[in-house]
Amino acid sequence: MILTIESLDLQGQGIAHDDEGKVVFVEGGLPGERVRVERLRQKKNYDKARVIEVLEASPLRVEPPCPYFGVCGGCVMQHLEPGAQIAIKQRALEDQFRHLAKVQPAQILPPIYGAYWGYRMKARFSARYVAKKGGMLVGFRERNSRYVMDMTQCLVVPPKVSALLEPLRELLGTLSIAERIPQVELAMGDEQTVLVLRHLEALSEADKEKLQYFAEQHQIEWWLQPKGPETAHPLTGDASRLAYSLPEYGLNMPFRPTDFTQVNHGINRVMIRRALNLLAVKPHHRVADLFCGLGNFTLPLARQAQQVVGIEGSAVLIERAQEAAARHGLSERTDFSVLDLFNIDEHWLRSLGYFDRMLIDPPRDGAIAVAKALSALPTDEQPERLVYVSCNPATLARDAGILVHVGGYHLRAAGVINMFPHTAHIESIAVFERGTQGRLPMDINETAQTE
Repeated sequence: MILTIESLDLQGQGIAHDDEGKVVFVEGGLPGERVRVERLRQKKNYDKARVIEVLEASPLRVEPPCPYFGVCGGCVMQHLEPGAQIAIKQRALEDQFRHLAKVQPAQILPPIYGAYWGYRMKARFSARYVAKKGGMLVGFRERNSRYVMDMTQCLVVPPKVSALLEPLRELLGTLSIAERIPQVELAMGDEQTVLVLRHLEALSEADKEKLQYFAEQHQIEWWLQPKGPETAHPLTGDASRLAYSLPEYGLNMPFRPTDFTQVNHGINRVMIRRALNLLAVKPHHRVADLFCGLGNFTLPLARQAQQVVGIEGSAVLIERAQEAAARHGLSERTDFSVLDLFNIDEHWLRSLGYFDRMLIDPPRDGAIAVAKALSALPTDEQPERLVYVSCNPATLARDAGILVHVGGYHLRAAGVINMFPHTAHIESIAVFERGTQGRLPMDINETAQTE
C-alpha cells in the first residue's frame, strides 16, 4: 500500500488510513510522509504495517546513527529530529488530557531535556547462547520479537558500557553455564558501574575467577542473581555501595543495583528541582510524598519543609530511604511507612492529618485510589497544591479527570520530561491546585536543559 502518515501514536508508530478508511499503524512512518508499506498484521479494527520505502520524506526525518535501528526494540524514534520528538510527546500529553480527562492545562511548562545519547544509567540486556551465530548474544530484544539482538554497541548507554558489550559476549560465552544465562542488568552510580548476572544454574569456581578477572580488567563490579531480585549479591562479598548525588540539596543516595531508580541521572536532578519549585514548599509546611521509593523527592523536600511523610509499597525501598535520611540528619523531618497505595480511601488519608502540599510519583498504573481519596475529602482538608510526576500520560489523564471533575482541583500546568530520548516513552509533570490564581510564578520556568 501507499499511505500518508497523519500523526504518531504513543508507541511512536505512524497513524494512517487505507483506501477503505481502516486505521493502519505504521512502523517507521512520520507525520506528513507519503510511504510505501507492507502489511504485517490484520485485525478487525486496525492493521499493522511497516515502511519499506519513503516516497515523500518529512523535513524532520534524520538518518539514525544506530546501526540496529528498525530491528532493535529499544529506540523507535531515532529517525525523528530530537526537538521534534519532544514536541510530539508534548502534543500526545495534551491529547490525552483532552480526550480522556476533558481538561486542558492552563499553562504548558517548558520541556525538561538533556543529552540525547549516553544517558541511560540502568538497562537490562538479554543474553542467549546461539551456536549458529557464533556463541553468546548480549543486547536488547528485537522489535516485536523474543529474539536477542546481535549487538556490539549501544549509543544510549554511556560509552564505557557500550565498549563492554563485545568483551562481555566473549566472556559469557566461555562460562560453563553459558546456555543458562538469560540476562545482564546494568546499574551505574556516580562512581561505580555494576553488572548483575542472572544465572539459572550455579557458577563454577573457574567461572567466578573469570568474572573477577573481567571486573578488575574493566573496572566494574559483578553481582550475581540466582533467582529473584532479592537474591542479588556481590560476587566478592565486599561490594562498594552504588550511589547517585543530588548536589543541589547536599544529598548522596545509595542504592542496590536491583532497586528502582531513575535511569537518567541528569534529567532526574532537573526534574526534582522543577517539582520542588512547582510545589513552592514553605518552612512550616507538612508535605506528603506518595510512591516515594528510596526518597528521591522526599529528602530534597525535607530540606525545605517542616515534615515530609513518605509512603511506598516496597519495604526494601523504605528501609533504604530511612537509612539515607538518618545519614543526612533528616530523620526528625521525615516519617516513612510501607503501604499499598492502590488500596487506600479517604478515611485512611484523613487519618494522616492535613498536608499543605502533596507529591505523587506512581508507576505506570497511576494513582487512581489516591485521586479518588483526595477527591472525596472536604475542600478544607485537601492539600492546596499537588504535583503529579507520571510515566504514563494515559493514567495521568485518567487521574486528572477525577481530581478536576470530582475533587474540584484545577489543572494549573503540565509539561513533558524527556527522560528517555529516542523512545516513545513519555514522562511528564502536572500541577493541580485548589482555586485559580492566574499563571504560576515564572521562577518555575528555570532552564530546562540539563548541563
